[in-house]
Amino acid sequence: MLLKSVLLGFIGVFCILDSRLLGRLNFERPLIVSTLVGIVLGDMQKGLMVGASLELISLGLVNIGAAAPPDMNMGSIIATAFAILSNTDAETALTIAIPIAILGQMIGILLRTILSNLTHTADSLIEKGEYKKAYRVHIVLGPILYSLMYFIPIFLAIYFGTDLVKSIVDTIPEWLTSGLTLASKILPAYGFALLLNTMLSTKMLPFLLIGFFATAYSGLSVTGIAIFACTLAFILSEFKFKKNKQEDELDALDL
Repeated sequence: MLLKSVLLGFIGVFCILDSRLLGRLNFERPLIVSTLVGIVLGDMQKGLMVGASLELISLGLVNIGAAAPPDMNMGSIIATAFAILSNTDAETALTIAIPIAILGQMIGILLRTILSNLTHTADSLIEKGEYKKAYRVHIVLGPILYSLMYFIPIFLAIYFGTDLVKSIVDTIPEWLTSGLTLASKILPAYGFALLLNTMLSTKMLPFLLIGFFATAYSGLSVTGIAIFACTLAFILSEFKFKKNKQEDELDALDL
């Protein structure tokens, strides 16, 4: 368990540094990070299942300005590990993920407060001409603090076993657990609605209806529908690119 705890801790570190040092490779998305947890713990299928549910929830969490949303990255890692190690279903993992994500949000706010004060320290070092120390504050100390913010909670939660997480969850009042369970069912729909609000147009509506009715009445699994959708998108893109190429050739002849 020690090795798995360390590996999951490093996965958390890698994901939190994704958007800070690596550009943005989207490893911090719940779907990807939960899949990585599933690979480490030997159950990639459940990792995908939990990650897909948490990904829909995260679509409804919008980071506006300096506001810190619930940390679905940390919540996804610990909740997915809990679901796999305790052999529970994805719905239970969602119930755990939300309070952990809120805890991660609070830790993130505290860390940002510390980092904002370190910025003033770096300013004073620059005024004194101590540029190497200012460099260490920004480039070295910040990532280290972010790494510890993730590694320590994840390592402790996994190393001390699912009993620790389960005991924490058991202390949550039933009314709050019921509310979180209800929220875990509503938030995916809300996140998907936000996504559709951005993407949906008159041209895209027929494809949405085709996918909805195919899922509802064909009896195919979501994987089968996804394969069908990818094939249809490939065929339509071929027709579109071929038509554009022909139009470009005609325009070239006219010139």
